[in-house]
Amino acid sequence: MTPTDPRIRGYRDEQVLALLGELHERGKKFGLVWPSASTDKTLDGRVLVRFNTAPVSTLLSLLTLLLDAERDRPCDS
Repeated sequence: MTPTDPRIRGYRDEQVLALLGELHERGKKFGLVWPSASTDKTLDGRVLVRFNTAPVSTLLSLLTLLLDAERDRPCDS
């Protein structure tokens, strides 16, 4: 998904905050921490994420990478 994808405009602050919460939880397993990540401002109808004002598409891409990594990780048993 690109930053200009029209579907990005459908994400609101509350939804992005929920996605950030998921990113924090999933990232912990891999030692990835973004303590200051939060929603920033809305630019041209798109909510920006405070990773140096990254678009929501960056957040979605990070979550996709973490989900893929979890699937590829062997079970800890």
